[in-house]
Amino acid sequence: MKYILFLAAIVIIFLLAYIVSNNKKRIKVKPLVTMLVLQLVFAFLLLNTEVGFVIITAVSTLFDHLLSYAAEGINFVFGGMANEGAGPFFLNVLLPIVFISVLIGIAQHIRILPIIIRYLGIVLSKVNGLGKLESYNAVASAVFGQSEVFISVKKQLPYIPQHRLYTLCTSAMSTVSASILGAYMTMIDPKYVITALVLNLFGGFMIANVINPYEVSAEEDIIDIQEGEKQTFFEVLGEYIMDGFKVAIIVGAMLIGFVALISMINHIFEAIFGISFQMVLGYIFAPLAFIVGIPQVDMVEAGTIMATKLLSNEFVAMMDLAKISDSLSSRTVGIISVFLVSFANFSSIGIITGAVKGLNEAKGNQVAKFGLKLLYGATLVSLLTAAITSIML
Repeated sequence: MKYILFLAAIVIIFLLAYIVSNNKKRIKVKPLVTMLVLQLVFAFLLLNTEVGFVIITAVSTLFDHLLSYAAEGINFVFGGMANEGAGPFFLNVLLPIVFISVLIGIAQHIRILPIIIRYLGIVLSKVNGLGKLESYNAVASAVFGQSEVFISVKKQLPYIPQHRLYTLCTSAMSTVSASILGAYMTMIDPKYVITALVLNLFGGFMIANVINPYEVSAEEDIIDIQEGEKQTFFEVLGEYIMDGFKVAIIVGAMLIGFVALISMINHIFEAIFGISFQMVLGYIFAPLAFIVGIPQVDMVEAGTIMATKLLSNEFVAMMDLAKISDSLSSRTVGIISVFLVSFANFSSIGIITGAVKGLNEAKGNQVAKFGLKLLYGATLVSLLTAAITSIML
């Protein structure tokens, strides 16, 4: 049954992308088939083989160590603020982002990251049917995040046509930044974080290939990366420490606002209709949950989590998932977990638009015009990742 449902999910997801395609006649089938096969292979390796177990264990152990090192600095500054055994979300989940950000800054400064990102992007461009710039941007988004990545292509931004800009933004919204991976791993199983990270990379290319197909000439396909002003090692440390802290503060502030707002709306709905707003959304999203392989008994609860992520952000949804995970099947938890690992939500439209507008106002206005279509595509990427995962569980 799950194989039939998987095939149905693939057909429906691509049909939903096809319906809004800019140029249906230019859709290239070969790259789609190639990347779908690659997604299945990587999902199988990561979730069902000894090799995948070793990889995930190694990455998970690495982040465990990094988070323990981060805890040393956090305890030095904030030690004694929490009760013994307590685990404040801001201290244990968000503040470690500062340390991970520092490590990314160091890898960037010593020229390791630029080499990896550039050449991995070139390799990906051979299979995805898109340009080198799009491939570079997708990998860079997974390292730097959805707003910071556009700084690296600042010089090219004024000359990027709207159709290519859509693909760049889709990659940025479909992935997550490396600095936040450790935070996710404290909330959901690390194997689902890593699996989603890999599958979303290909999924972004696939959905963009359907919604926004185009050809890139060799003359257009030049990666001209903005290096920025040369900084000393300690200037880099200071900059990335502050960047990491800003991310932690912004995520914390958004959580305060969204959790409080959802609580208020739920209270109003329960007082008037006798049912929470999130539960109403759960029924609306239940068909999507069922399509990607969620068992029927869990599909309303799963739909609620999916809707919460779309309307607020992945952190709020992950916290809600943690509250009810014991009442859900392991299959449901796995599928929903990979769905949550992306930046596909309404607030990301503003984040990406603001980031691009800060670098080039005209291009920022273009992003604002296709903002809803951008979210639509990124959400289809998350659904595709969830469907691929479902066949392996």
